[in-house]
Amino acid sequence: MSNSIVLKNVRIVDPSRDLDEIGTIIAKNGVILAAGSGAQNQGAPEGAVVRDCTGLVATPGLVDARVHIGEPGGEHRETIASASRAAAAGGITSIIMMPDTDPVIDDIALVEFVRKTARDTASVNVYPAAALTKGLAGEEMTEIGLLMQAGAVAFTDAHSSVPNTQVLRRIMTYAREFGAVISCETRDKYLGANGVMHEGLFASWLGLSGIPKEAELIPLERDLRVAELTRGRYHAPMISVPESVEAIERARGRGAKVTSGISINNLALNENDIGEYRTFFKLYPPLRPEDDRVAMAEALASGAIDIIVSSHDPQDVDTKRLPFAEAADGAVGLETMLAAALRLHHGGQVGLMRLIDAMSTRPAQIFGLEAGTLKPGAAADITLIDLDEPWLVAKDMLLSRSKNTPFEDARFSGRAVGTYVSGKLVHAV
Repeated sequence: MSNSIVLKNVRIVDPSRDLDEIGTIIAKNGVILAAGSGAQNQGAPEGAVVRDCTGLVATPGLVDARVHIGEPGGEHRETIASASRAAAAGGITSIIMMPDTDPVIDDIALVEFVRKTARDTASVNVYPAAALTKGLAGEEMTEIGLLMQAGAVAFTDAHSSVPNTQVLRRIMTYAREFGAVISCETRDKYLGANGVMHEGLFASWLGLSGIPKEAELIPLERDLRVAELTRGRYHAPMISVPESVEAIERARGRGAKVTSGISINNLALNENDIGEYRTFFKLYPPLRPEDDRVAMAEALASGAIDIIVSSHDPQDVDTKRLPFAEAADGAVGLETMLAAALRLHHGGQVGLMRLIDAMSTRPAQIFGLEAGTLKPGAAADITLIDLDEPWLVAKDMLLSRSKNTPFEDARFSGRAVGTYVSGKLVHAV
């Protein structure tokens, strides 16, 4: 299939250039030649596939910075190949893979394994994040410099934080020399040890143990202070309460190099969705009250929150079909992140430019990826969106190996109808 394309009469939304206009995108041999209204009169490359995109929106290919994949060690939940197919179906052209595999991605050989497997089997770009500490144990720092040379784009202990503050300080001080991004999940496992949902009236009504918001705030405040102390780059991957936004803004005001993300689940759902103990809504961070969800959407709209992630975390049936308190956390999200985010656009909460920025340009900037732009010379990674196409989520239609979606039977307006990676069409509706 040709990787030279011409997309005509398309609305181009490119946050990297603050561009929103009707025009044409021309790509030759997988590279963008022109994108904008001025390209409409340019000729098509020889052999290019020409598509009339009237009524559609073209954006830089979406970037998902937090994706859990089972391979190696948990291929029954997800493989790199199956995750890439799910990503393409959701309009995502680049994913950052978390290191919580078996074995853990904490040495050069595992980073190289991920990159080779992705080259051989994936239909989208797959970037490995490496572990902060060996075995995700929170004790011994990994070889950050060598892992970066091997291709790691960030460092995280995935679902774990680093409990020893002195260890975290050493890591962030060392990482600063390489410009490495350190990302720590803000979860105090002691304070929230027995909790299974947000602590509040609804948890009491259900008779379930709650997780106080302080279980997020306390480790976040600590991490922000360490980032300020070391002058290192710190990314809070999934904040979920307004107080976290305020803490990050204060740290930025003191000069800390801090960015933040939020799971689409905490933007599109609230604690009431748990209903009568629906385990597909058992997530971390836990779903919060509606007031918090609205406040986080406002913070995203203002840019106080940098990016949206799917927090794709496939779980098999055996770990989800259990009593709520015993079920595993996590949900798949690669195929629904865009559609769920578009609810914020249709509801007038977040403008389309900012929404696309949070799912393409900004994550590419934070993690140093060659993505997130439709500028001439960039790879032709493009997401083609029908903003209004209605569709129903049926778990049997999901391409992920796991089907634990909180959006089963949800009705959405808007989806990716074409996903291009280096000019090659990897998914179409």
